[in-house]
Amino acid sequence: MADAKVIPFDDDRSRGSGSGNAAQRPARRRGTGSRRTGSAESVPVREVQPLPVRGAAEDDAAATRRATAPHSSEDADAAPGAGVDGGLERRIAGGLAFLRRRLTGDYEVDDFGYDAELTDQVLMSLLRPVYEKYFRVEVKGVENIPAEGGALIVANHSGTLPLDGLMMQVAVHDHHPADRHLRLLAADLVFVLPVVNELARKLGHTLACAEDAERLLAQGELVGVMPEGFKGIGKPFSERYKLQRFGRGGFVSTALRQGAPIVPCSIVGAEEIYPMIGNAKTLARLLGFPYFPLTPTFPWLGPLGAVPLPTKWTIQFGEPIPTDGYPPEAAEDPMLMFNLTDQVREQIQHTLYKLLVQRRSVFF
Repeated sequence: MADAKVIPFDDDRSRGSGSGNAAQRPARRRGTGSRRTGSAESVPVREVQPLPVRGAAEDDAAATRRATAPHSSEDADAAPGAGVDGGLERRIAGGLAFLRRRLTGDYEVDDFGYDAELTDQVLMSLLRPVYEKYFRVEVKGVENIPAEGGALIVANHSGTLPLDGLMMQVAVHDHHPADRHLRLLAADLVFVLPVVNELARKLGHTLACAEDAERLLAQGELVGVMPEGFKGIGKPFSERYKLQRFGRGGFVSTALRQGAPIVPCSIVGAEEIYPMIGNAKTLARLLGFPYFPLTPTFPWLGPLGAVPLPTKWTIQFGEPIPTDGYPPEAAEDPMLMFNLTDQVREQIQHTLYKLLVQRRSVFF
């Protein structure tokens, strides 16, 4: 919800009364001086009554407000607190209107289940404190993301739990000058988990398949993919920041079919939030998970061990790799797909090493 604007207004009467008070004080001093010079016989002097004490106190209070106000102005003194009250009222009214739309179903979702209003006003507001205060994410190169049209963002994947994808969404949503929204391609497991499935759909996530990705790119959407999949997110801590295999290069084929640029993205900081020192494979098979992580805190500390470590993150978007110069049949060329996949992978890996060298500390 946008911040309410305070409309300044002028109170000519308050300024006029202030001018009148200022004019009376010199007149009183001049009258007193004339009596002292003995001119009372020739010029009759009318006794000047002192100004009420209450009015003087009000003038002092107004002067104090002007001196201590962040943006001192006469307009601000004319209605102190009016902007705050008006902004609060607008926020309350907007919140009630939002609740009414949610309860009556008067809102829109697209074919994939993306709920723009819920994402902007609720879900992003919940993720933003984690992004800004807990992980203190620093974003670089966001201007490399096209301002319009379809584009494919390809990033490394790590951290045991897929928090890096969510933080990348907030980075694009909050920092891109064109206010673009990132639509992530997620694994099948995301859409079979209760609650997680609904939230992922509302956030704009969709199944990681070529058909959905091509539809989104054709609609001019910004699509995010992490080709390492579970191999990257579930790798041991000893292999941190070493990119795993990027599959068969299906994301390159999708980008070539739509002529969409590929934007490499490197994320530093996610590897250390859950240092994975072991994998309980038997338990993972019983639960139907690709892995069951063992970290220095989980499961030994119970639910407390599931709290991620407050590492310092950096997300850097690299220069886009154009694909619109290739012919349509290029999407079926395995050698071209291999070369472009390797180019994207090498660019991400090189940027990861560069960011690691520049990093002062894991937590600061």
